[in-house]
Amino acid sequence: MSLVVVGSIALDSIETPKGKIENSLGGSAIYASLAASYFGPAYVVGVVGEDFPEEAIRLLKEHNINLEGLETKMGKTFRWKGVYNNWNQAETLKTELNVFADFSPSLPDSYRKCNSLLLANIHPELQGKVLKQMKSYRWVACDTMNYWINLCPEELTKVIHKVDILFINEDEIRQYTGIDNIFKAARMILKSKVQVVVVKRGEYGSVAILPDDLFFSPAYPLEEIFDPTGAGDSFAGAFMSYLASQSSLDKNTIHSAIRYGTVLAAKCVSDFGVRGLIHQDFSDLQKMVDQLESWT
Repeated sequence: MSLVVVGSIALDSIETPKGKIENSLGGSAIYASLAASYFGPAYVVGVVGEDFPEEAIRLLKEHNINLEGLETKMGKTFRWKGVYNNWNQAETLKTELNVFADFSPSLPDSYRKCNSLLLANIHPELQGKVLKQMKSYRWVACDTMNYWINLCPEELTKVIHKVDILFINEDEIRQYTGIDNIFKAARMILKSKVQVVVVKRGEYGSVAILPDDLFFSPAYPLEEIFDPTGAGDSFAGAFMSYLASQSSLDKNTIHSAIRYGTVLAAKCVSDFGVRGLIHQDFSDLQKMVDQLESWT
């Protein structure tokens, strides 16, 4: 019932129509592991600099996130600055890779006994390095983005062909496959090792596509959104952490995983940075999941 998350760890400066935040804890590994922590142990693999705040370490430990795979190097932590002029896409104002530029992920021996692996949104070359270190995981998933599809599609394809689950949004799956219809595009991907394609659709929710099933889930309705950063990572982290406790990828299991992912994504966007993901009451999360189930 444990999940390894490999991804970026960052300090983000974000501005949205609702306000802004400076040097906030962020990165794909952080959002995914915090969301995952509500369903089971999460084990992070990532790199930070000497400037990474102690309060961030304490927060992760409070959520019982294992940091044995967290490397601290001389230099500064990866930093990203962006602005949302609309809710659907951030404009990147500044990216400073810093110690992340030379990141070479390494799995501690203790991590190799975990149930599931999430290759969060990082360069496919790094995802591939992790796959080469694997001994066995019950479920392996990867997330990606349009930048990697443009930059290194062949490396990304090598990774996709080795995972069980792919997280990808509507624009990305069209871009990756060259097929406009997302269902036809997903069927093409399912001809590989991939057993489930989860297409993220932003404010319209998501759809899970299996060889014998389609499952549509709405986004959890919110009256206000503050910051969409990390929503997809939170979705994937919760989805995979729930899945780590399950023995099969049958459609009912996937439906439940989608609902848990949807609720944690909603919590994520309800505040700035990771604030919406911390110190949540699991019973409240379960009520939201039950509501989603009653609607679908």
